[in-house]
Amino acid sequence: MILVCWKTFCQLAPWLLLGMLLSGLMSVLLPAGFVKQKFHGFSGIVKAVLLGVPLPLCSCGVVPAGIGLKNQGASNGASVGFLISTPQTGVDSIMVSASFFGWPFAIFKMMTSAITGVVGGWLTDQVEGNQLGSIRSASALAASPDNDSEQADSVDEVGVFARIWGQSVEILRSIWGWLLLGVLVSAAIESYIPGSWFEMIGNSGLLPSMLLVLFVSIPLYVCATASVPIAAALVTGGLPPAAALVFLMAGPATNVTTIGAIYGRFGWKTAVVYLATIILGSMFFAWVFDWLLTAEVGIASGHTHDHQNWWSVSSALILLAMMVSFAWSDMSRWWRKQLAKASDEPKIEISILGMTCGGCVDRIESAIRKSKGVESVNVELKSGLATIVGKPQLDEIKRLIRSLGFQVATDGNHGKQNG
Repeated sequence: MILVCWKTFCQLAPWLLLGMLLSGLMSVLLPAGFVKQKFHGFSGIVKAVLLGVPLPLCSCGVVPAGIGLKNQGASNGASVGFLISTPQTGVDSIMVSASFFGWPFAIFKMMTSAITGVVGGWLTDQVEGNQLGSIRSASALAASPDNDSEQADSVDEVGVFARIWGQSVEILRSIWGWLLLGVLVSAAIESYIPGSWFEMIGNSGLLPSMLLVLFVSIPLYVCATASVPIAAALVTGGLPPAAALVFLMAGPATNVTTIGAIYGRFGWKTAVVYLATIILGSMFFAWVFDWLLTAEVGIASGHTHDHQNWWSVSSALILLAMMVSFAWSDMSRWWRKQLAKASDEPKIEISILGMTCGGCVDRIESAIRKSKGVESVNVELKSGLATIVGKPQLDEIKRLIRSLGFQVATDGNHGKQNG
């Protein structure tokens, strides 16, 4: 199984690193604030989908981004179109898909992601009546004009290459755990599950294969890139390539957490439209693919042959080194959090607004840790809460956070000192 894992890493690493680089370039070339634009009507849905297709956001990142679009005034349809199309693909996922299945498959997958996003967004607007997002959140954002200028000043201080590198690295940072899980699941499928089992289901026809894949993929939490080696292993085992397309569409776009978040923010009608669009859309396009392009797919050719060379091996080593670094960083952060909870020293809790990634967390923690009187600091991305152990000056810490381009909540429940 270890050898199979290594071969898979060698196969996906060059394409994943190239996709990361392209994503970093996109972050520099796109106009500032482009992602935060408002989207309305059918044209807004199309714009949201076109925005989402190349973005390398998985379910863990696309939900807050999609809800952010709604909160900033986008229609429900535009937000849902973004939520459907974005996690299914991305420049990194497209590159890896092409590596495993060939370019016809990768391009077809990208097109289906866009079409299902537009259809799902349009259906949402028909069901919900083209409702707009929360004006209150947009007003709250507009009430803090200084933050945009502070963030712009902060970005200007960072070189172009540093921004490209930071964005590229952040992509892997956000998915490394799921990527590792995808490789392990792929290796386990190829190593331990008898090929006759997949052949039996595959020989039963496309419909049983698709239903099996949907049963597995809907609750599974896997990113678009990590889903590719799993799909390749399924095809190698005997399932038709069209069934792999169902997995690559439904796996990244659905999981229990995402469905629950959409239900909680948009309501049950939108959640039903979202889930039905992905299920029915993936099955429909799988049939279309099986009819048109199955013969064009070199079924997991890179997955079954040893294509190791100096470039693939070097890329795999770089990828593994980065993943080990992220794992160490996450473990260290978890350990600091436990120490902060157990410490009897005074603690300060500050709610920080504007963090979008692990890089933001690292910048804030690094800066606060150097401040006078700080013994340790732990910043959580999900809650936005910074817990500082020691006796620093609260006003100084707030000024430091603002100087980095972030905001400090001032609603009276945060920025409090304990102990």
